[in-house]
Amino acid sequence: MDRTQLDWEFHARRMAEETVRPESRWHQPLAHTPRHLFVPRWWTPTDHEGTRVYEVSDGPADPEGWMRAAYNGTRSLITRVGPHHADHAALDARVSETWPTSSSTLPSLVVLMYRHAVMADTSRALVTCGSGYGTALACRRLGDARVTSVDVDPYLVRAAEERLAAAGHRPTLEVCDVTGDLPGTYDRIVSTVSVKTFPASWLKALAPGGRLVTTLSGTGLLITADKTDDGGAIGQVAPESAGFMRARHGDDYDPAPDDTALWDRAQHADGEHIAPGLYPVMRVNDTWDVRSTLELIAPGIDHRMHVDQDGTRTAYMLHPDGSWARATATGPRELPVVHQGGPRRLWDELDRIRTWLVIDGDLPVNGAAVRITPDGTLTLARNGWTATLCPDSR
Repeated sequence: MDRTQLDWEFHARRMAEETVRPESRWHQPLAHTPRHLFVPRWWTPTDHEGTRVYEVSDGPADPEGWMRAAYNGTRSLITRVGPHHADHAALDARVSETWPTSSSTLPSLVVLMYRHAVMADTSRALVTCGSGYGTALACRRLGDARVTSVDVDPYLVRAAEERLAAAGHRPTLEVCDVTGDLPGTYDRIVSTVSVKTFPASWLKALAPGGRLVTTLSGTGLLITADKTDDGGAIGQVAPESAGFMRARHGDDYDPAPDDTALWDRAQHADGEHIAPGLYPVMRVNDTWDVRSTLELIAPGIDHRMHVDQDGTRTAYMLHPDGSWARATATGPRELPVVHQGGPRRLWDELDRIRTWLVIDGDLPVNGAAVRITPDGTLTLARNGWTATLCPDSR
């Protein structure tokens, strides 16, 4: 056994000990799966003159750094930004003005998703592929024959197949859009890409009594649901928050609409409504319950924040329907002046949610009951509150 073998096994065992208890059924998969094989290269985000830039990190060029990064149980490693694979990039490559589109998810979160799936020894599982590391963990737990892994990206599937084989695994791998038709029937479907609502194809592919586990795009909501006799499913929002890249349907995400004019209005216009806000300016993206509730009410809000050198804080909200809000306060504890325009009053919606939180101590998305109809219509409900998301028509 060479030095490299000793090194990765030491790091993997340490990560397993830090992630789960020794008696957990996921301890052995974490301790004996060579994560570094699945991420020989990755994109590291940096800030360059106020712009998010992704630079290539090459594992073999820095073996010690490779081991630290690969066996950090709380770190995701970005393997693709826009259409750019880290595997194919030059060592001095830089990519900006795009979004991550695939990663090796932090191992602790992968295991959390699998634990919510409550996998039995006999479970047939469909998982999402990405780097292939999560697939390898499932293979260690269930055996290769019970695991199917899918991804929309042909290269990711080919690379994962080679790396899984190097780690001793040969599950079923398929190139397909996870929100479309699935290649079999499964007892567990675990998606580590987020979806707007549950695809009807998942319910068709789920065996009687089977379980779905995923997250909703734009929120921190982790949802589990068990199939019911009518072909739908019931479940609940898990107590933990989680977020994943949203599902892609092709080589890259659809291009964002041009919001130049809306952004200009949000920065400079007075708007149709000007009034003081009820609460200090907050970073909505740093919350999970407020952000999730707002996303269910007004999906697709783009939140931006600017802090001046004198401490003045300005938060912006932009919505594809043309609504916008700008809230400016002279300090973190000061109440803002809020300008709003367009068909909806976005900041008023935010203030209503924050008032709800102040009065009740939490928000109804926390622990909400979930019901999914066979066509994928999703309803969340708790304490008289409901929110319904209809199937994604794309």
